[in-house]
Amino acid sequence: MPPRESFYPGDWLIKAAKDLKRVGILLAADDFEGASFHLQQGIEKYLKAYLLSKGWRLRRIHDLVKLLNQAVHHAPHLEQFRPLCKEVSSYYVLDRYPFFGVSGPTYREIKHALDKAKALKYKIEAELAG
Repeated sequence: MPPRESFYPGDWLIKAAKDLKRVGILLAADDFEGASFHLQQGIEKYLKAYLLSKGWRLRRIHDLVKLLNQAVHHAPHLEQFRPLCKEVSSYYVLDRYPFFGVSGPTYREIKHALDKAKALKYKIEAELAG
Protein backbone atom coordinates (compact mmCIF):
# COMPACT_ATOMS: atom_id res chain seq x y z
CA MET A 1 0.00 0.00 0.00
CA PRO A 2 1.55 3.38 -1.00
CA PRO A 3 2.13 5.93 1.76
CA ARG A 4 -0.46 8.68 2.13
CA GLU A 5 0.45 12.33 2.20
CA SER A 6 -0.15 14.19 5.43
CA PHE A 7 -2.94 16.74 5.69
CA TYR A 8 -1.31 18.27 8.79
CA PRO A 9 0.18 21.73 8.09
CA GLY A 10 2.98 21.16 10.63
CA ASP A 11 4.31 18.22 8.63
CA TRP A 12 4.48 20.40 5.52
CA LEU A 13 6.28 23.16 7.44
CA ILE A 14 8.98 20.70 8.53
CA LYS A 15 9.56 19.52 4.96
CA ALA A 16 9.50 23.09 3.65
CA ALA A 17 12.14 24.21 6.16
CA LYS A 18 14.38 21.33 5.09
CA ASP A 19 14.02 22.37 1.46
CA LEU A 20 15.04 25.97 2.20
CA LYS A 21 18.00 24.78 4.25
CA ARG A 22 19.11 22.63 1.29
CA VAL A 23 19.08 25.71 -0.95
CA GLY A 24 21.90 27.29 1.04
CA ILE A 25 23.91 24.06 1.08
CA LEU A 26 23.50 23.54 -2.66
CA LEU A 27 24.35 27.17 -3.46
CA ALA A 28 27.58 26.80 -1.50
CA ALA A 29 28.36 23.71 -3.59
CA ASP A 30 27.66 25.62 -6.86
CA ASP A 31 24.72 23.33 -7.59
CA PHE A 32 22.33 25.95 -8.92
CA GLU A 33 19.94 23.43 -10.45
CA GLY A 34 19.53 21.61 -7.16
CA ALA A 35 19.27 24.88 -5.24
CA SER A 36 16.58 26.29 -7.50
CA PHE A 37 14.61 23.04 -7.41
CA HIS A 38 14.59 22.94 -3.61
CA LEU A 39 13.71 26.62 -3.49
CA GLN A 40 10.62 25.94 -5.59
CA GLN A 41 9.77 22.92 -3.46
CA GLY A 42 10.15 24.86 -0.21
CA ILE A 43 7.86 27.67 -1.32
CA GLU A 44 5.34 25.15 -2.64
CA LYS A 45 5.26 23.34 0.70
CA TYR A 46 4.93 26.56 2.71
CA LEU A 47 1.97 27.61 0.60
CA LYS A 48 0.39 24.16 0.88
CA ALA A 49 0.86 24.20 4.66
CA TYR A 50 -0.92 27.54 4.81
CA LEU A 51 -3.74 26.38 2.58
CA LEU A 52 -4.18 23.13 4.50
CA SER A 53 -4.56 25.20 7.67
CA LYS A 54 -7.49 26.92 5.95
CA GLY A 55 -9.26 23.67 5.05
CA TRP A 56 -7.87 23.38 1.52
CA ARG A 57 -8.08 19.93 -0.03
CA LEU A 58 -4.58 18.70 -0.83
CA ARG A 59 -3.86 18.54 -4.55
CA ARG A 60 -0.81 17.69 -6.64
CA ILE A 61 -0.01 21.10 -8.00
CA HIS A 62 3.42 22.66 -8.45
CA ASP A 63 2.48 26.06 -9.88
CA LEU A 64 3.35 28.58 -7.18
CA VAL A 65 1.22 31.32 -8.74
CA LYS A 66 -1.89 29.12 -8.63
CA LEU A 67 -1.17 28.21 -5.01
CA LEU A 68 -0.61 31.87 -4.15
CA ASN A 69 -3.90 32.81 -5.85
CA GLN A 70 -5.69 30.51 -3.42
CA ALA A 71 -3.70 31.72 -0.41
CA VAL A 72 -4.42 35.38 -1.20
CA HIS A 73 -8.14 34.68 -0.77
CA HIS A 74 -7.42 34.08 2.91
CA ALA A 75 -4.52 36.50 3.36
CA PRO A 76 -4.43 39.39 0.88
CA HIS A 77 -1.08 40.59 2.28
CA LEU A 78 0.58 37.53 0.68
CA GLU A 79 0.04 39.25 -2.69
CA GLN A 80 3.45 40.88 -2.19
CA PHE A 81 5.03 37.49 -2.96
CA ARG A 82 3.56 37.23 -6.48
CA PRO A 83 6.82 38.27 -8.24
CA LEU A 84 8.69 35.64 -6.22
CA CYS A 85 6.17 32.93 -7.10
CA LYS A 86 6.24 33.85 -10.80
CA GLU A 87 10.02 33.76 -10.91
CA VAL A 88 10.53 30.57 -8.93
CA SER A 89 7.72 28.67 -10.70
CA SER A 90 9.80 28.86 -13.86
CA TYR A 91 12.69 27.13 -12.05
CA TYR A 92 10.66 23.94 -11.67
CA VAL A 93 10.64 23.22 -15.40
CA LEU A 94 14.01 24.76 -16.30
CA ASP A 95 15.90 22.66 -13.82
CA ARG A 96 14.12 19.37 -14.40
CA TYR A 97 14.48 19.10 -18.18
CA PRO A 98 17.28 19.84 -20.66
CA PHE A 99 16.68 22.82 -22.93
CA PHE A 100 19.07 23.98 -25.62
CA GLY A 101 20.32 27.53 -25.26
CA VAL A 102 18.44 28.20 -22.03
CA SER A 103 20.37 28.69 -18.84
CA GLY A 104 18.96 28.40 -15.36
CA PRO A 105 19.02 31.04 -12.66
CA THR A 106 22.31 32.44 -11.40
CA TYR A 107 23.68 32.35 -7.86
CA ARG A 108 22.61 35.96 -7.34
CA GLU A 109 19.06 35.29 -8.62
CA ILE A 110 18.62 32.23 -6.42
CA LYS A 111 20.05 33.99 -3.36
CA HIS A 112 17.72 36.95 -3.87
CA ALA A 113 14.73 34.62 -4.29
CA LEU A 114 15.81 32.67 -1.19
CA ASP A 115 15.79 35.87 0.86
CA LYS A 116 12.26 36.62 -0.35
CA ALA A 117 11.22 33.01 0.34
CA LYS A 118 12.42 33.38 3.92
CA ALA A 119 10.17 36.42 4.30
CA LEU A 120 7.25 34.34 3.01
CA LYS A 121 8.23 31.58 5.43
CA TYR A 122 8.14 33.95 8.41
CA LYS A 123 4.76 35.38 7.39
CA ILE A 124 3.21 31.93 7.01
CA GLU A 125 4.72 30.62 10.24
CA ALA A 126 3.43 33.68 12.11
CA GLU A 127 -0.06 33.20 10.64
CA LEU A 128 -0.12 29.54 11.62
CA ALA A 129 1.23 30.21 15.12
CA GLY A 130 -1.21 32.98 15.92
